Amino acid sequence: MAWFTPDTIAFFSELEQNNHREWFEANKKRYESSVKKPLEAFAAEMIEQMRALDPAITMLPKDAVFRIYRDTRFSKDKTPYKTNAGLAVSSASKTDHSIPGLYMHLDAKALGVGSGCYAIEPHHLKALREHISGNLAEFESLLADPAFVARFGGIRGEKNKILPPDLREAAGQQPLLFNKQFYYWAEHESETALREDLPDFLMDHMRAAWPMNVFFRKGLPAG
Repeated sequence: MAWFTPDTIAFFSELEQNNHREWFEANKKRYESSVKKPLEAFAAEMIEQMRALDPAITMLPKDAVFRIYRDTRFSKDKTPYKTNAGLAVSSASKTDHSIPGLYMHLDAKALGVGSGCYAIEPHHLKALREHISGNLAEFESLLADPAFVARFGGIRGEKNKILPPDLREAAGQQPLLFNKQFYYWAEHESETALREDLPDFLMDHMRAAWPMNVFFRKGLPAG
């Protein structure tokens, strides 16, 4: 049994062309049956699967799924709906992007699978950089891990132009220290979401990411 259907993808394709309240209200039952309910069921499955890697995960399915309604208060883009489905599973909340876990994104064009540290508070970033610089050999070994490279290619993220003086020597050896984000991202065709073994497919990515995630968690201060 597939978790999602072709109409899941078609819904977002049509929403991209009709991102207004009238269309959404006319298609709300379709949204419930083709997107929301399957996504919550899939979130429940992924929470259980992820607990094998991180027993500290306690979130409920409804807490793992992102709302389709956009917050337009501070955005120039006033379209009311997100044109994608998203879920995040970790031992933190879905809005805490500093703690590595599973992130899945599905829209009309692609299925994205991500992990790592995306939004990092300044004191966490300082600690993370110090952890990397103090353990460069281990970090570079994890970067070169064949499974990690095959699934994600490497670490992505925005960078700072300058670093504190105590990190500059290490950054000469490992330029990723300039990053202010440390995340990894794999993108596949949207039809990948129709696979019956989709949980296994995502967990294959997460198992490849997990040694790096464990390394990052060791460098993140509690609280």
